Formats: sequence, C-alpha cells, structure tokens
Amino acid sequence: MPKKGAKKGGGKQAGMTEEERLLYMQQRAQAEEEMAKRKEDMLTQFLRDKLQKEERNSVVNQHKLTQQWRAVLRQTRAAELRAEIDVFSQTFERVLDRKDSVIKCLVCDLSEAEQQLAQANRSHLHCLDYLLALQTGRLASLKQHWSSSLEELTSEFNIERERILSQHQRECVYLEDVTFAMEQYYTEQDGEGRQDYQSTIDEIKNRSIEEKHALRMQLEGEVEGLWDHFQRAKCSYNEATEDRHIAFESLRTHDQHSSEEIDTQARKLQKLQDTVSALRSKLNSIQKESAKVTQDLRTAREEVTLQTYQLKGQLSRTRTAKRTQLTNLTVHSDAATKKLLGIIAKGERLLRMAEMCRKLETEHEKVLPFYTSSLTAEEESQERANVMEPPSEALAQAMLDYSVVERFWQRYNKVLLERLCLEQERGALTEENQQLRGLLRQYLDSISVSDEALGHHSPLLMVSQPALTAPPTVDTQPRHHTVVEAAHIVQNIR
Repeated sequence: MPKKGAKKGGGKQAGMTEEERLLYMQQRAQAEEEMAKRKEDMLTQFLRDKLQKEERNSVVNQHKLTQQWRAVLRQTRAAELRAEIDVFSQTFERVLDRKDSVIKCLVCDLSEAEQQLAQANRSHLHCLDYLLALQTGRLASLKQHWSSSLEELTSEFNIERERILSQHQRECVYLEDVTFAMEQYYTEQDGEGRQDYQSTIDEIKNRSIEEKHALRMQLEGEVEGLWDHFQRAKCSYNEATEDRHIAFESLRTHDQHSSEEIDTQARKLQKLQDTVSALRSKLNSIQKESAKVTQDLRTAREEVTLQTYQLKGQLSRTRTAKRTQLTNLTVHSDAATKKLLGIIAKGERLLRMAEMCRKLETEHEKVLPFYTSSLTAEEESQERANVMEPPSEALAQAMLDYSVVERFWQRYNKVLLERLCLEQERGALTEENQQLRGLLRQYLDSISVSDEALGHHSPLLMVSQPALTAPPTVDTQPRHHTVVEAAHIVQNIR
C-alpha cells in the first residue's frame, strides 16, 4: 500500500512543475511538523497530568502515613507522658509543701520583724521628739541670744556713733574756734607789728629829717659865719699874719668839731639803721613763728582729719564685719532650718514607709516581731552584764548611745537575710523553670515536626526498637524516647 501511494504521489508529482513540487514539499513538511508538535504537546500534557496525579496520590499517601504514624506515636507517648505527669505532680506537690513551709516560716519571721520595726519606730519617734524638742529649745535660745546680741550691738553702735558724731562736731567747732582765734590773733599781731614798724620808720624818718634840717641850718649858719669870717680874715689878711694864723687854727679846730659832729650824726644814722634791721628781723621771726604755729595748727587739723577718717574707716569696717556676721548667722540659721526640715521630711517619709510595711506584716510577724536568740541563758545573762558595765572606749560609748535602735537593726538584719534567702530560692526556681521550659520546648518540637526542627539534632528523631513489654516503673528523672517521623523515612526512601 505505501508503494502504491508513493507511486500515486510520484505520478502526481510527475505531472507537477518544479515550483508546484517545491510548494507541495513545503506544505507537506509543515503538516508533518505540526503533527509532530501536536503529538509532542499531547504527550507532554499527558505526562503532566500523570505527574500531578502521582503527586496528589503521593501527598494523600504521605498524609495517611503521617496520620497513622502520629496515632501510633500518640499511643506510645501517652503512657510516657502520663508517667512524667505523675512524677511532675509529685515533685510539684513536694515543692509546694516545701514552699508552704518556707512561706509559713517567712510569715513568722515577717511578723517578728514587723513587731521589731514597730518597737524601733516607737523608740525612733521618741528619740525624734526628744531631739526635736531639744533642737527647738536650742534654736529658741539661740534666737533669743541672737536678738539680744543684735539689740546690744545696735545700741552700742548707735551710742558709739552718737558719741563719735558729737565728739567730731565738738572737735570741728573747737578747731574752727581755734583757727578763727589764731587767725584773729595773728592778724592783730601782724597789724600791730606793721603799725609799730611803720610808726618806727616814720619816727626815724622824721627824726632824721629834723636832724638833717637842723644840721643843715647849723652848717649853713656856720658856713655863713665862716664865710663872713673868711671875708673878715681876707680883709684883715694883709693886716697881720698872726691874725691869719689864729684864724686858721680856729677854723681847723672848728672843722674838727664839725667832722666829729658829722661822725656822730653818721653813727646815729647807723644806729637807726641797725634798729630798723633789728625790727625787720624781729618782724621776720614773728612771721616765722606765726607761720610755724599756723603749720602746727594745719598739721593738728590734718591729724584730726586723718583720725576722723580712720574712725570713719574703723566704723565702716566694724559695720561691715557686723553685717558679715549677721549675714553668716542668717545663712547658718537658714541652713540649720533647711537641715531640720530635711530631717523632719526624712522622719515623715520613714514613718510612711513604716506604716506601709506595717500593712504588709503578717499575723506571725505581728505576734513575734523579733527572731529568737540562739544564745543560752548563761550567755544571755553574761551579755546583759556586759551591756550594763560602763564603757571604757569612745566606740563602746557611741555604740551604747545607739543601743536603743538595736531591735530595729535585728529586724532589719532578719529581713535582709530573708531577702537573700528568697533571692537564692528565686534563682534556683528560675533555673529549674528554664530547664522545664527547655524540656517543654524540646517536647513541642518533637510533636510538631518542621524543617527547622529537622535541621537540628533531636533525640526524638532517631530510630529505636519499639517497646514489646509494659513500661517499667517511671524513675524520678524523666525519660525521653527517640521517635522518627514516617514522612521523614518516606522522603529518604524516595
């Protein structure tokens, strides 16, 4: 048959031209390609559908295997978990009993501590009241003393100021009077000296003028007489030589007398000049003395002024020192007041805290606030005797002063020890809780398998031989059985 078709085709092709034959061959090749492509698509779709069906079947089978394996696992783990729960319940009851006993002891200790705190608060409040009253009295006495001292200082300052001001005014008036008197006195002395000097000068001038006038008149008379005599001598010169000689001698004698008189007048003038010089020197000495007295008065006035300035400076320094003392006293009193207010606020805060602690006290702590002493009766009596003995050292004296708060420190130490015990217990419980959380997390990871859990090492994901006998008695320590998920095994097989 194919040969016939081939022959027919060959015959058909024999009647075609070359172009028709090429076109026919192309169409035939395209048809064959389309057929092959369609077959390939159908095969691909068939394989894809088959693969999806196989995947759905595998998922369903895997789900079934997982459900069956989990049912077996639940049955296997149920007995183990029940045993573990029994052990955990017994452990929890034992721990709960121990906690209850600890809580009861703590309640007793807390009641003792509360009673000790109440007693310590009462004694502390008594001490605070005593100290407050003492400080109040002390502040009142200090305030009264300060007020009296301030009044005394103010009165002394006012009296001293009035005295200094009055003394200053008196000294100023006295200095003004002295200055005015000295100026008036020396003005009068200067006027009198000037008047005496002027009168002396006038008297000397008048006397000199009179003597000069008299001498001039006398000399003129003598000269006229001599001139007349000379004329007579000249007339009688020729008469006799002897007469001339006598006239010459008489004239010489008269000339000597005139020279002596001139010398006498010159000495008198010199004496008058010496008297004037003496009066001038006396006037100069009087002026020097007056200048010296004036300088002394000025020096005294400057000293008084300097002393006044010094007194003013001392007064200002005293005022500044007193003001500084007053400021320091005010600052110290303010600081003391603030410190007392801080102490009072601290006491009030302590009382509020004590009230809050008293509300938290248990009945056992209210009944027995203090812990029982571990000393014997003999040791307690010896300790009591040692306490009654007078202290010999400063530290022992200081400890004796604070013996009132001994009960408070007992309760405080007791509470501190209980707090440390509770912290240790809390640490142990926290560690145990973390261990239990780790076991619970491991258990949850074992029952809920995920990719992250499969990536980590877990003792539950290991193959172990199934138990053929009944599980033995559960030990106090929990046992962990290793179980492997079926899905994991199927995946490894595939």
